[in-house]
Amino acid sequence: MFKKILIANRGEIACRVIKTARKMGIATVAVYSEADKEARHVELADEAVLLGPAPSRESYLVADKIIAACLSTGAEAVHPGYGFLSENEAFARRVEEAGIVFIGPKHYSIAAMGDKIASKKLAKEAGVNTIPGWNEAIDTPEQAVRIARDIGYPVMIKASAGGGGKGLRVAYDDKEAFEGFTSCRNEARGSFGDDRVFIEKFVESPRHIEIQVLGDAHGNVIFLHERECSIQRRHQKVIEEAPSPFISEATRAAMGAQAVRLAQAVKYQSAGTVEFVVGRDQSFYFLEMNTRLQVEHPVTECITGLDLVELMIRVAAGEALPLTQDEVKRNGWAIECRINAEDPFRNFLPSTGRLVRYLPPPTTMEAARPVPETGGVRVDTGVQEGGEIPMYYDSMIAKLIVHGRDRAEAITRMREALNGFVIRGITSNIPFQAALLAHPQFAAGDFNTGFIAEHYAQGFSAADVPSGDPLFLVALAAFVRRKARERSAGISGQLPGHGVKARPDLVVAVLGADGQHAHHGVRIECFEPVSGKADVVVGGRHFAIQSMSKLGEVLMVGTCNGKDFIAQIERSGQKNPLGIRVSHNGTQIDTLVLLPRAAELFKLMPHKAPPDLSKFLLSPMPGLLVDISVQPGQKVLAGERLAVIEAMKMENTLTATQDGTVHEVLAKKGDSLAVDQPILSFA
Repeated sequence: MFKKILIANRGEIACRVIKTARKMGIATVAVYSEADKEARHVELADEAVLLGPAPSRESYLVADKIIAACLSTGAEAVHPGYGFLSENEAFARRVEEAGIVFIGPKHYSIAAMGDKIASKKLAKEAGVNTIPGWNEAIDTPEQAVRIARDIGYPVMIKASAGGGGKGLRVAYDDKEAFEGFTSCRNEARGSFGDDRVFIEKFVESPRHIEIQVLGDAHGNVIFLHERECSIQRRHQKVIEEAPSPFISEATRAAMGAQAVRLAQAVKYQSAGTVEFVVGRDQSFYFLEMNTRLQVEHPVTECITGLDLVELMIRVAAGEALPLTQDEVKRNGWAIECRINAEDPFRNFLPSTGRLVRYLPPPTTMEAARPVPETGGVRVDTGVQEGGEIPMYYDSMIAKLIVHGRDRAEAITRMREALNGFVIRGITSNIPFQAALLAHPQFAAGDFNTGFIAEHYAQGFSAADVPSGDPLFLVALAAFVRRKARERSAGISGQLPGHGVKARPDLVVAVLGADGQHAHHGVRIECFEPVSGKADVVVGGRHFAIQSMSKLGEVLMVGTCNGKDFIAQIERSGQKNPLGIRVSHNGTQIDTLVLLPRAAELFKLMPHKAPPDLSKFLLSPMPGLLVDISVQPGQKVLAGERLAVIEAMKMENTLTATQDGTVHEVLAKKGDSLAVDQPILSFA
């Protein structure tokens, strides 16, 4: 077994590998860029080596620097994680040539599966179902149209070297096939330096289901069941679960057998994933093979009780698999939510900056540890409170994983865990995740890869969050305010006749952004400060609340009418320092809790409208201003490009919403912009 390994990655996955290595008694070496010098994976590892500047092309993607770090530290093996160089055949080969073990498949297996056209041919030869299509590179849009007609619309046009949604179009007729081929080819050439494009049948109402495989150097290959990955936004997975609520045992066995045959055909040694598209009739077709550990591997670990990182390390060290196919277990249900630094209410724009508060929910499971029989909650993360979410890398903050006896229990546990996940300083997609989990079609398991595009076609807004019981949030705000009044009333030394009194009657004003506030009369009966009990009456409804959470704590844990709840309650902030903000199940309200007379006077307060910012181009996200396309005095037309901002590996082009004339440019190329920072003004 290895004595020391180097992890050629960062963030969550680097921390994840370190946990298993520590369990196995293996020393670890972290690598980091200048942007990550205070990152959590650097702190956790036994040693750390600086690779270079923040951009990944100058640090994490430089094979020479990683191999040099191995040689200088005496690391015997490299674990590449996922992303970066994990599926780079040349890197795997160079690592082996340097006398270092690559903890992953052999370079020839990566090469065989890395080319989508070649991998489809190989899959077909191995007896794996492949989608009807044209697997040779296509030269002209006219040829693309002829092929599309032969296959039958709809068709999918894909770049051979594509990934992450780039170089992919769906065409329903000749015109879309013609234009889609041209666009795919251009995108592929620009993004991957490879303009080969192929066409295949588009499976309608498709599910994205993948099979986890594991092979060793002794010819053994097994599969570890499937993962359901159909909840995707722009081809990026959002929620993953294992097993799938859709496929039958017969389909599961058939998919697993084909995945094993494909892995055997390429002499696969390590953990890998064979991805399938599955039709509504449970017909399934090979998509691609990911020759690395997947982001969503924890859900497989939960239902099988296996540590996939440990198995990868043992296989790389030459050990045989410790179990046979018949010994692979499937226990309960696991779900993973990707918690990303993005603003779902602003079209999922990246959100970078400092984590002012970072408090994950209480965990009962941990990577590299046995899974409790009763299941639980696990958080895989690479961040900590006070740390930075840099603009140079992907947007993942953490992976929230739950395990339950069945799917219903797992969903309930995930919703509670999301309620208990406190993130401040940056915006996260937790409200969106909460809305997805509450959607009746998701709860019923009735969805496909088009679920998010279909139900959130116009983007995501507060109106899309299931409101649950809005009066419950009002009751919580009143309960907390009464608790604060009770504490204030007990302070000694108050002037006679002017002391604070904790009165039972209150009014909760739920604040609207437009100045239209909803007022709710509340009566608090039977308040018991010692036991934290109260009967809160709102609109004739009784909420029997009990909570021992202290004032000032963000998380409020308790029961309401006998049912457990977790909510987040805090002061609203600078704009409304006396306000109380309540968040639960993805819904958030800002309130003022007032005495009845104060509420009457509050109704008379004029609404102060926000300033008119229509004459400014504001940065919609934190990021790097990589280009300004206009100058003062220039006339611009609606739709014309004004500026380009780069954040989290994505370029975002800002365009004019109407015709106008540029008055002043307020930021310069290369500036790091804050959200809503003015870039230029119009006359």
